[in-house]
Order: sequence, then structure tokens, then C-alpha cells
Amino acid sequence: MGCLFILQQLMNKEMNENKIPEMLEEMIQISRGAGDITLKYYDDPEKSIKIKNDDSPLTKADLESDKYIADKLEELWDIPIVSEEKYADYDLRKNYTDFFLVDPLDGTKEFIEGNGEFTVNIAYMKDKKPIMGVIYTPATGVTYFAAEGFGSYVEDSDGIKKLPVTELESDKLIATGSRKHTTYLDSSFMKMNYIENVIPAGSSLKFCRVAMGYAHLYPRFQGSMEWDIAAGHIIAKEAGCKLLDLKTMKEPEYNKESLLNNYFLVIGQGLDVSSIKIPDIE
Repeated sequence: MGCLFILQQLMNKEMNENKIPEMLEEMIQISRGAGDITLKYYDDPEKSIKIKNDDSPLTKADLESDKYIADKLEELWDIPIVSEEKYADYDLRKNYTDFFLVDPLDGTKEFIEGNGEFTVNIAYMKDKKPIMGVIYTPATGVTYFAAEGFGSYVEDSDGIKKLPVTELESDKLIATGSRKHTTYLDSSFMKMNYIENVIPAGSSLKFCRVAMGYAHLYPRFQGSMEWDIAAGHIIAKEAGCKLLDLKTMKEPEYNKESLLNNYFLVIGQGLDVSSIKIPDIE
């Protein structure tokens, strides 16, 4: 009997004993249904239908995925939804005690280019923090999911595995970062921390690279929105990682008046935060 089989049996036993919360299971299924919708348009040359005010592209897949997710969530729960494509004014939002935070297609540019690194992100939020999160990768069928106190997992063709799946040595740091954008602050950060190996990744998959144990760090020195990070936040956190808002030097809070995030840093399991040098971002 092979070691891989034995490990899988042990993992199945652990998952049976630590049953996936019902809400999280529903979120996983909804994310996969939305992912199927995005794949209908993946080879469509007319994927991009217009440019939004922030110069980011909007596709048919974004809109249909968003509608599908909203309809499914509303069928199951009477809980507000904050989505990249639709959300209430702050005067109403500020009274939310819990809500879903949704990015129906994270990595639209990757989707349009056809490199496969786009995701569907759904997070359940309570008291201004993520409690459950799902990141689904339609092009590969890989699902990352987590819940507070439950742990963080990945499900692929080999089954379900608890995160992290590997441990990195800390003598030579490995980072992950955007495949599309780098800034002078990214370059400064890599130089200050003697990082030569940077694993490029699109969308929220950068969180997953750290949660899996493939990278020590994910620095973000450019704009992002709350729906970009919430699911990745809980997945990384439940895998033993830390997410640090580089303005407050605390975990990010959500449902702010402005949904724009401050710059942040995802720090892998076991890495000493005080050992990481941060460039001046003022």
C-alpha cells in the first residue's frame, strides 16, 4: 500500500471528523457554478465588452457570474451582498453586521488573455472580518477554502489536502507577486529582503501560493479592493499565515467607507514579522 494512498485515507478521515460547515459547502458549490459560467466565455473573442471607470475591463462572464452568485446566495440566506459589480452606499452598508463579499471574476485581464489564472472569490464576513472564504480556479478546477477555526484546504484532482502542503526553508526568501504590475516599492522590498526568487501569479492565487507553502511572502504595493482579498485573507490565515495592513500594522478591517485596501503584506507560516524590512510607503 503506497504512502500517497495512506496519506489520502488519513486526510479523508480528518475531513470526516472535521466536517465542512454547511454554509462553506454551499459557497463552494456556488463558486463552482459561477466558474462554469465564466468558462462558457473563455474562448469568446468578444469577452471584453467595456472599460470601467477605473480602466479595468468588464466582461460578459463578470456580469453573468455575478448574477448567478447573487441569485444563489439570496435563495439560501437573507444576508446582504457586497460585490465588485454592485454594492450599497456606505450609509446603508455601515449597518451590516454580516455580509457576503464577492468577486465574481478576479483576474479579468488574465481571463481575457487566456492564461488560466483567474478565480471566483466568495467570502462570508462578520464583525468586519472574513469568517469563511472560497477561491475557485475555473480553468484548473482547483478549489481553496477555509473557515475560522476549521482550517484551510485545497481540493484538486488528487483530493483534499490541508494547507500548507509543504514547508519552506527560511534562509532564502521566496515571494509571489503580480504577473502584470510591479512598482518601485516592489523592487525596493525585494532588494531590502534579499529576495531573488519571485513566483508570478494572477488574481487571488497569490494568497494561495503563500497558504500552500510555496512562497514566504506576498507584498502588495498597489491598489486593490476588499473583494480582491477577503477570501484569500481567511484562507491564508487558517493556514497559519498573517496578513498585515502596512498603514495600521494590524489585520485589515472590512466594510470601510472606502472599499479600497491599504498596501499590505501576506507573511507565511512561521516567518518572524520583525525580520521583514518594509520600504517607506509615505
